[in-house]
Amino acid sequence: MTSPTLTSPPPQKPRRRGLVALSAVLAAGLGVTFVAVATNASAAEVPLSQGRPATASSVESAAFPASAAVDGNAGTRWSSTFADPQWLQVDLGSTQTISRVVLNWEAAYASAFTIQTSANGTAWTNISPVTTGRAGEQTLTVSGSGRYVRMNGTTRATPYGYSLWEFQVFGNSVTPTTPTPTPTGPALPTSDRPDFGPNVRIFDPGTAASTIQSAVDQAFNAQLRSPTAQFGTQRHVFLFKPGTYGRVWANVGFYTTVAGLGINPDDVTINGAVNVDSGWNYGDEKNATQNFWRSMENLSIVPEGGTNRWAVSQAAPMRRVHIKGNLTLAPSNQDNGQGYSSGGYLADSVVDGVVSSGSQQQWYTRDSRVARWDGGVWNMVFSGVQGAPGNAFPNPPHTTLATTPVTREKPFLYIDSSANYRVFVPALRRNSAGASWPNTAGASIPMREFYVAKPGDSAARINQALAQGLNLFFTPGTYSLNDTIRVTRANTVVTGIGYPTLIPTGGVEALNVADVDGVKISGITFDAGTTNSPTLMTVGRAGVHTDHAANPTSIQDVFFRIGSSVQGKATTTLAVHSDDTIIDHIWAWRADHGGAPTGWTVNTGDTGLIVNGDDVLATGLFVEHYQKYEVIWNGNRGKTIFFQNEKPYDVPNQAAWIGPRGNGYAAYKVADNVTDHQLWGGGSYAYFNVNPSVRVDRAFEVPNRAGVQLRSVLTVSLGDVGTIANVVNDTGGSVPNPAGNTTPRNVVAYP
Repeated sequence: MTSPTLTSPPPQKPRRRGLVALSAVLAAGLGVTFVAVATNASAAEVPLSQGRPATASSVESAAFPASAAVDGNAGTRWSSTFADPQWLQVDLGSTQTISRVVLNWEAAYASAFTIQTSANGTAWTNISPVTTGRAGEQTLTVSGSGRYVRMNGTTRATPYGYSLWEFQVFGNSVTPTTPTPTPTGPALPTSDRPDFGPNVRIFDPGTAASTIQSAVDQAFNAQLRSPTAQFGTQRHVFLFKPGTYGRVWANVGFYTTVAGLGINPDDVTINGAVNVDSGWNYGDEKNATQNFWRSMENLSIVPEGGTNRWAVSQAAPMRRVHIKGNLTLAPSNQDNGQGYSSGGYLADSVVDGVVSSGSQQQWYTRDSRVARWDGGVWNMVFSGVQGAPGNAFPNPPHTTLATTPVTREKPFLYIDSSANYRVFVPALRRNSAGASWPNTAGASIPMREFYVAKPGDSAARINQALAQGLNLFFTPGTYSLNDTIRVTRANTVVTGIGYPTLIPTGGVEALNVADVDGVKISGITFDAGTTNSPTLMTVGRAGVHTDHAANPTSIQDVFFRIGSSVQGKATTTLAVHSDDTIIDHIWAWRADHGGAPTGWTVNTGDTGLIVNGDDVLATGLFVEHYQKYEVIWNGNRGKTIFFQNEKPYDVPNQAAWIGPRGNGYAAYKVADNVTDHQLWGGGSYAYFNVNPSVRVDRAFEVPNRAGVQLRSVLTVSLGDVGTIANVVNDTGGSVPNPAGNTTPRNVVAYP
């Protein structure tokens, strides 16, 4: 029986806002340029320290680093060694005017300390008198300026060290809702018929089938059982202009995209297959669990033999596709204990026949139509899917919601009747179900309003394009960034094809999105650089709550890696401060393997996602292997539909992994002060292969109140390697499950 509490999300609660910005709805049509209107700037006290680089005179152990005091999480802390004096400092990034400091002391506080500022981190000025601390929160009104701010403790109140849950620095800053950047240099050229670079092949119906087959075979065969392909620099995009194509069998490897260039999927028909299977990946030929970083979009397939195979795992979306037959998501060798596959994402698609999930451990399907769905291992989640199976978790493991609360489909490239290229931006939908096409509502933007970025472009050039008022279109390749890409204009579209990969250098943040309406970020991959970045991507500004419900920012098919071809480091990969943001399919991954060596002290990363915004929705959230809380949700009225997680494999021992509430860190942490939060369909798995004796006390950690609800959540010990003691808080029981190998623990509803 389908539970009425699960088939449809409850209505949103009324908002309580201090200030609500006046917004206008602009008509959109062919050739529309989105125009952002700046409002008056106003002075406001804002938090300056959260997520910024922090250092300390000492740490009690690796479990209590300086960064824990500025991570926005009151459950983690910095603690010093047991000696006087000690200090903790934060780098604000530039000189700021400081008005207030909030210290949240643990029981080990300072009986004498001062707050100091510095322009260079060397010469310090007191901006507070010598002050006595106290356990708990302490607020100091101060007056001064500096890039660096520190708590300088001279006397301890206890025999232990100095210990702060949070160290928050506030200042007065002018924050326009839509800053107007000033372009520098001559205007960058644009075109409605741009050159997409050598990694993009474009076919038309007149292209010989043998030519197409040769091109796709050459791209795939170069990766066949290659020891370097998984983290290589190769990028391939195959675009098909409207029309019907003869027999094409396209095997899809790493960093490969196959997409149609019609306004609707049925404008492009491929006879044959767009195929992903096992047997080709070096060192793991028997499984499909590493079939990452490939995609299929905006076309229809008449599958040879009646069934198309798409045996993928993370970061391999299928969007806006019409399968005129059956679809199988499992590899051809799935039987006899072989051929595992690890979970993927399907949206805005139609499958005329049966979808068979086979050996897929988990899968999320959104806003689509299928004739029937067969199968399920641990966690199959559906929202807005016509023809989806009824809610039955855990037997079978189907979690079904009749609609998706808010959706905006991913922007896509197409070619118009004049042979000009355009990007279509679908409109927002509420309580959606089924595919958005044909007749998709939205706006079409000509390519002349995009800067088409290519590998080798600098951050300065990309920011110049944004300052010029252009959108961004990233072509396939890798981009080294010595500065942050800053998106400050409302309704800016930043999209890419073929897994363009942004790599920050020198510890900078790769992408920062202002707290403005309607920014669309999609199709981008981030690799952490060798110098630690506090964050790889930020949306909005900490402490700022502007109502963006009518036109939220959306993040789609955006993937983060800490450790890949480089030994990357990042404290947090994605921080979302803007209210109402839509997170639609991300994979934040601290690598358990890579082209460069990986390990507990090598590719370091605390948290995959921090959500501080209210009313944020995540649909298809994949976060894996981080060293502390992997998801921290501080905002109210948040919703997640489908969550997939694996705990870090490489914890060396229990002493190195003690969290604020016992052994290890939960995968999904809802802050204690949150009063309203909902999660449907979440799984967390342990595989502590470096030290199987390691345990984590719980996979999901949430406040115990009626408004915080989890539905269909589970834990698994993969191969019975390592222990998760409970599913949610102290509920659900332990894995390994005594009933047998790799048997999950399930919690249908909490509380």
